[in-house]
Parts: sequence; C-alpha cells; structure tokens
Amino acid sequence: MRQVSRLWLLVVLVALLSGCGYNAIQQKDEAVKAGWSEVLNQYKRRADLIPNLVKTVQGYAQQERQVLTDVTNARARVGQIQVNADDAASLAQFQQAQGELSSALNRLLVVTENYPNLKSDQSFRDLQAQLEGTENRITVARGRYIQTVQDYNTYIRQFPQVITAKLTGAKEKPNFTVENEAAISEAPAVDFGTPPPPAAPQAPPPPSAPTPDN
Repeated sequence: MRQVSRLWLLVVLVALLSGCGYNAIQQKDEAVKAGWSEVLNQYKRRADLIPNLVKTVQGYAQQERQVLTDVTNARARVGQIQVNADDAASLAQFQQAQGELSSALNRLLVVTENYPNLKSDQSFRDLQAQLEGTENRITVARGRYIQTVQDYNTYIRQFPQVITAKLTGAKEKPNFTVENEAAISEAPAVDFGTPPPPAAPQAPPPPSAPTPDN
C-alpha cells in the first residue's frame, strides 16, 4: 500500500514540475552551456592563429618587438584564466583579457601597414583572412550566447517558473557586458586599407592693412 502511495506521489510531483517549467528550465540551461562552449571554441580558434601570425610578422618586422611582445603576453594571459561562466567576476575577468588581446592584435595589424613585402606575403594574407573570419565567428557566438542567457534569465523570473527555479536552485546567469547591444551582431572593424592623406596646411592669414599716418 505504501509503495502504491509513493508511486502516486511521484507521478503527481513529476506532473507538477513539468507544468511549472522544470523541463523547460533544463532545456534552456543546456542551451546556455552549448552557447558558451561555442564561444570558447571560437576564442580558442583565434588563440591558435596568433603564434603563426606573430612568427610571420616577425620575419619581416623584427624591429617591432614591443608590439609582438604585447600580443604574445596578451595571449598568454588569456590562456591562464580558468573562466567560470556562472560567476560574474570570473566572466568579467575573461572578457577583459580577451579585450586586451583584441587591442594588441589591432595594434599589430596597424603596424603591418608599414611593410609592403609583409602585406604581399601569401601566408600573411591567409592568416589575415582566417583572423577576420574568426573575429566574425566570435561576434556571432557571443551574440547568440547573450541572447540565450537573456532568454534563460527572463524565463526563470516568470511565474510559475520562478517557484520551480527556487525549489531546484536555478539562478540567474551573468552575461557579457556590451555598451551597445545592437553592436553584438557586427564584427569589429579592422581596416587594412591605406591611411588617409595628411590634411592640407592652412593658408596663412592675410596681412593686416597699414594704419594711415597722422
């Protein structure tokens, strides 16, 4: 008799949890995890390109040691971070390190404009194309992750899911911070064109008219 009662109680609990969004919470949580894995995958893809990029640039521009060192050090700092996407402080540290690496890469690519032989090197052009493609993939992966986390956080705050979330310990997840959320669908602008011509010098002002003698 007791086993039958327990079985019915289990059936009732399963029905209540299903009706209160338990299954949907699990599905959305898995979607967030999958989105985060894709973000890490694309960032790793970029990190794997950097050693070959630095080596290629170094072959033509050995004197640019500071810029090359900055990129190498920024990549090393990224590799040392053990990020926990569920911890806001850890995610912010990860985002800051990736931002520093992006800045260092941009400085390196600006420097390459001064070396025509490097720009015409086929291996460098291939790496440049791969880097641009990876930046686009990072932007897309980040954008999808941001939207997935927003969907999850919004869902667990709604009734009756909020009750199920509290009972099961489901909490809001931290997210990437962006100054302009509309920009998450756009890749960082990297201009490899020729620099603009210098501004024309301003004409000197006309001489003042002589004062009449008294």
